[in-house]
Amino acid sequence: MLEKKVNVIKLLCFFLIFFSLLGCSVLNKNAKQTGNEPLVETAFLMGTIVKISIYDHIEDKTIFQKVFNRIADIEAKMTINSATGQSEIINLNNAAGRESCKFSADTFYVLEKGKNYSELSGGLFDITIGPLVKLWNIGTEAATVPQEAEILTKLPLVNYHNLILDKDKQTAKLIVPGMIVDLGAIAKGYAADEAAKILLENGIKHAIVNLGGNILVLNTRPDGSAWRLGLQDPYEPRGDYMGIVNLKNQTLVSSGTYERYLERNGKRYHHILNPKTGYPEDNGLVSVSIITTSSIDADALSTATFLLGLEKGLELIEKLPDTEAIFITTDKKVYTSSGVSAADFEIKKNEYQLQKK
Repeated sequence: MLEKKVNVIKLLCFFLIFFSLLGCSVLNKNAKQTGNEPLVETAFLMGTIVKISIYDHIEDKTIFQKVFNRIADIEAKMTINSATGQSEIINLNNAAGRESCKFSADTFYVLEKGKNYSELSGGLFDITIGPLVKLWNIGTEAATVPQEAEILTKLPLVNYHNLILDKDKQTAKLIVPGMIVDLGAIAKGYAADEAAKILLENGIKHAIVNLGGNILVLNTRPDGSAWRLGLQDPYEPRGDYMGIVNLKNQTLVSSGTYERYLERNGKRYHHILNPKTGYPEDNGLVSVSIITTSSIDADALSTATFLLGLEKGLELIEKLPDTEAIFITTDKKVYTSSGVSAADFEIKKNEYQLQKK
């Protein structure tokens, strides 16, 4: 009976995510002009629907399977939710406080990137946040609002300084027993980058990689125009967009209070936890979207800047090359970094007001 229930839930999730992808990925304004309809395939990986859209003519459709296999390999190495014996991150967590673990180039690279962003954000983005994630379990059937005492017992386990990386040996160690690394805020970005790499290596010039909202576009549309992406309205169902973002050979990754949440006694608790307090961050933001050239960077930055808040988040983005951001507040005000022009981003709903820079 439990297995049947789980299968029904997975099926419902599939259709929910599938229809959301239809609404918030590419707006095909020029499809009739160019005559280029994409060849599309999907797979359920990394807890979401992965959608690959290729706009070039291809003879060998096995390229889709190559991409899916690569993403599945990354998931197997970096998950903390499936004890198959393949997860290098589960092995690391199980060895916390005892010994170092050896890693593949993939996992060590993501660990290194994750620790770098932990440092860059002053610890607000922290890949050792696993104990708090497991405590809240938001986005799962076991989701709950923990007692304050429970949160206080987990907070000392969250400290990226206690994750020791040895680049020469490609090893890592968690110093304190009970620590848990969780790469959920960065691994999908890496998978998107790797998917794009495979497409490029196989001669694909115009395509879209969509990992449940982590979107990466190759070059331009076949007619040379920018890809037009709908930016999710945080207060409406998936697929209802509040603006349009134009991209060329870039990635768009958003983090927001609407993605995964738990409701208890009339209050909503979203999944973006502050590692300093142990609670979902409440700083007046509902969404942050990052535009850059690397999806792993965009993935980490969307969470980091959300937790930093509007002022400090914008300050960080302005220091980074080829990186822009769109912030949406709870009162529907929209703030953008200095490099976002009217040609890059257009608001489509009157209730959202772009603030002067």
